[in-house]
Amino acid sequence: MPRGELRIYLGAAPGVGKTYALLEEAQRRAERGTDVVIGLVETHGRPHTAAMLGDLEQVPRRAMTYRGVEFTEMDLDAVLARRPEVVVVDELAHTNVPGSSHEKRWQDVQELLDAGISVLSTVNIQHLESLNDVVAQITGTTQRETLPDQVVRAAEQVELVDMTPEALRRRMAHGNIYRPDKIDAALGNYFRVGNLTALRELALLWLADKVDDQLDAYRAQQGISETWEARERVVVALTGGPEGETLIRRAARIAARSKGADLLAVHVARSDGLAGADPAQLARQRVLVESLGGTYHQVLGTDIAAALLDFARGVNATQLVLGASRRGRFAQVLSRGVGVTTTSLSGPIDVHLVTHPQAGRGRRAGEVPAALSRRRRLLGFALALLGMPLLTFVLSTLPDLSLTNDILLFLAGVVGVALVGGLWPALVAALGGSLLLNWFFTPPFHTLTIAEADNLLALGVFVGVAIAVSWVVDVAARRTREAARASADAQTLATVAGSVLRGERPLPALLDRLRETFALRAVSVLELAAEAEGRPGRAREEDAWRVVASVGEAPACSPSAGETVVPVDERLSVVLSGRRLEAADRRVVEAFAAQAAVALRQERLAEEAAAVRPLAEADRMRTALLAAVSHDLRTPLASAKAAVSSLRSHDVEFDADDREELLATADESLDRLGRLVANLLDMSRLQAGVLGVSATAIGLEDAVPLALDELGPAALDVATDIPADLPAALADPGLLERVLVNIVANALRYSPPLQPPTITASAHAGQVELRVIDTGPGIPEDQWEHVFLPFQRLGDRDNQTGVGLGLALSRGLAEAMGGSIIPETTPGGGLTMVVRLPAAPGGIESEGPQE
Repeated sequence: MPRGELRIYLGAAPGVGKTYALLEEAQRRAERGTDVVIGLVETHGRPHTAAMLGDLEQVPRRAMTYRGVEFTEMDLDAVLARRPEVVVVDELAHTNVPGSSHEKRWQDVQELLDAGISVLSTVNIQHLESLNDVVAQITGTTQRETLPDQVVRAAEQVELVDMTPEALRRRMAHGNIYRPDKIDAALGNYFRVGNLTALRELALLWLADKVDDQLDAYRAQQGISETWEARERVVVALTGGPEGETLIRRAARIAARSKGADLLAVHVARSDGLAGADPAQLARQRVLVESLGGTYHQVLGTDIAAALLDFARGVNATQLVLGASRRGRFAQVLSRGVGVTTTSLSGPIDVHLVTHPQAGRGRRAGEVPAALSRRRRLLGFALALLGMPLLTFVLSTLPDLSLTNDILLFLAGVVGVALVGGLWPALVAALGGSLLLNWFFTPPFHTLTIAEADNLLALGVFVGVAIAVSWVVDVAARRTREAARASADAQTLATVAGSVLRGERPLPALLDRLRETFALRAVSVLELAAEAEGRPGRAREEDAWRVVASVGEAPACSPSAGETVVPVDERLSVVLSGRRLEAADRRVVEAFAAQAAVALRQERLAEEAAAVRPLAEADRMRTALLAAVSHDLRTPLASAKAAVSSLRSHDVEFDADDREELLATADESLDRLGRLVANLLDMSRLQAGVLGVSATAIGLEDAVPLALDELGPAALDVATDIPADLPAALADPGLLERVLVNIVANALRYSPPLQPPTITASAHAGQVELRVIDTGPGIPEDQWEHVFLPFQRLGDRDNQTGVGLGLALSRGLAEAMGGSIIPETTPGGGLTMVVRLPAAPGGIESEGPQE
C-alpha cells in the first residue's frame, strides 16, 4: 500500500491564516472530486475560518474525560475506518488528552500516512523542537507543545503562510484572531512588532533550509554535479599558514556583498594522517571564521585540488577563495600548484586567488623538519668519510672480486650510511664511493680514466641507485618520524578535548592538562593591561601584565619570568614554567594556547551573562507586569468609575435597589483593586528583601475563617476540617491571611461546579500543615514549578482572573515566615496545596522530633 502524502502549512505566529489556507486547499480538492474529510479543525471562534468548512464532511470527534473535565479529540479509529483519500488534521504539534491512542497528534498523523491516507495539517514555527529555546528567548514564552523537526522536514510539501507583522497586528486589533478581552494583553506581549518580525525571519530561514535539502536531494537523485547558483556560498581554503586570516576576511567581505550568503572554511588534511598544518593557526582561524558567522570544515585527501573541488561542489559553492602560492619561482616552474590546478578544473565555480605577504617567498626552513636527529646525521657523515676508505682497503686485499661485486658492496655501504645518517651523508658516501671505485677498481687503475664503456655504465648506475636508495630511505625516515609525532600530538589533543569536555571549568582543566603533559611546574595565562596596549616599552615591564588563570606552583606573573612564552594574540600570552620545551613541542603548545584563549573568552561571556541575568530578569518582570496589569487594573477601575458616574448622574433616577447594586459594584471593584495593589506591593517588597515579618503564635482555626471572609460569598461552600487540638502556628497573622486568600481563591477558580475545595489541617515533625484540596483539572507534576512564577498562568490563556501573582506571592510570603508551599496531586484528580509552617514553641509534644 503506498504511503500517504503530508502537506503542511507553516506560519510564524497564530492568526496568519494557516487554517484558512488549509481549508481552501481542502475545498479545491473536494471540487476536483477528491474524497476529503475533516478529521479535526480548530476555528478558535473565527467566523471566516468557520465559514470555510462549508459542506465538507466532518468525522465526529471523540469525547474524553480527564480529571473530571470533558475534552474532544480527533477520532483516529473513525477516520481509519472511513478511509478517505485526504483528511484535514489541524494543529500538528497538539498534545492529546491522556488515554488517547498516541501522546501527540503528529503520531496520529503518522498512522494515517502509513495507512495510505494523505493529510493536510498546520504548524507554527515556535512549535518546532529545534527552535523552542530560541522562540522562548525572543518572546519570553516557552511553548510546551512541540514536535520533532524531522516530522515537518519529511513532509512532501511545506507551504509558508506569510503575513507582515503590521498586517497581523491589524487583524488582531480588529478582533479577527482573539476575543476582545485578550487583544490588549496579546498586542503588548507576544504580538509585539519585534517578536513577530523575529518569528517571521525564523520561519523564512527554516523553510529556506528545507528548500536547500530538497534541492540537494534532487541533485543527488539526478546525478547533477554542476553548481547551481541558487544561493551564494563562498568557500575559503585554509592551509594552516599565516595567510589564513587574510583569506578569511577577504572571503567574508565577498559573502557580505550578497544578502544571505554562506561562508564556509575548509582545510584539507593529509589522508596519511601525518602532520602538515599548524594546529594552533587552524584553531585561531576556526575561531575567526565562526566569529564572522561562517562554519569550519575539515576533509581528508591526497590531492588537495581535487578534495577542495569535491567539497565545493558538494556544498553547491559558487565561489572559492584560495591564497596565492607560497612556493618559490623555481618550485612553481616544476609544478603548477594547487591554485592553478584548482582554477583550471573549477568549471562554473569562481576562483579568487588572493595575494598575501607570504606569497612567493617559499617555505621557511623551519617548516620542513629534519628527518633524523643532528647526532645521527653527524654519525652518518663520519661513517661516510671513514667507512668508504675502510671498505676500499678491505676490498683491495681481495683480488679475486670482480668490479660488479665491488659495486654491490659499495652500494650496500651507501645504504648503510643512509639508514644511519639520512640523505646528505648517503650522497657524500655515493659520490665518494664512485670516485674510489673509479680510482682503485676500474681499469686503468689509479687514474680517473675509464677504458671500457661497460664500466662507465656500471659506475653511473651505481651512483643513480645509490642516490635513489638514499632518497627513499630518507623519505621513509621522515615519514616515520612525522607519523610518530602526529600520533603523539593527536593523542595529546584528544586527551585534552576529553578532559575539557568533562570539566566544569574548561580553562583550568586545559591548563592543568598542559602542565601534566609536558611535566611543567606551572602554567599561567597573562593578559596585557589596557593602558600598556600600543606601548612596546611598557609591555616589557612586569607590572604591565596580570594573571587571568594559572595552575601549578609559583606561576609566572610576567613573560620574562617563564622559560617558554607562547603569544596568543596582542594581549594574551601563555607562559610555561619549569623547563624549556623543544621546538617540536611548540606546535602542540600553541594549539593548547589557542584553545585556552577560547576557553577564557567563554568564561568571560558566562560571567557577563550571569551579571546581566538579574537585569534581564528584572526587565522581564517589568515587561510582564505592565502587560499583565494593563487589563487587571483597568477592569476594576472601569467598573468603579462606571458605578460612581451613574450614581452622580442627574439624567437617570435610580431606585434603592439599583443604588445598592451600583454601590456594591463599586465596593467590590475597589476591593479587587486593593487586593491587586497589595499583592504587587508585597511582591516588590519580597524581591527587594524589605518585607517586614512579625511572627507570633496563631491558631489556624482563627486564621482560616478570616481568609474565607475576605473572599466573600464565593467561599461560603468551602468545607473546613481543623482539629480543635491543633497546635498554633508561628506566623505573621496578616501575611498568613494573604497566603490563604490567594491559595483558596485559586482553588475556587478551578474547582468544578458543586465540588467546592476542602481545607484540612494537621501537625507533625514540628510543623503545622494546612491542605487546600480541590478536584479540578489539576496540573501535571512537571508543571508544578511553573505555577509559582510571577505574572504567569499555566497556559497563558486567561487575562481576566488576575495577574498571576497569587501563588508566586503566597510561596514568597510562606518562605519569609519560615514555611513552604508544596503542591501535591489530589487522589482521584485535582491539586492539593500544602502550606507548611513552623509550630509555635511548645505547641507539639508527641508528634515527632522537633526541627
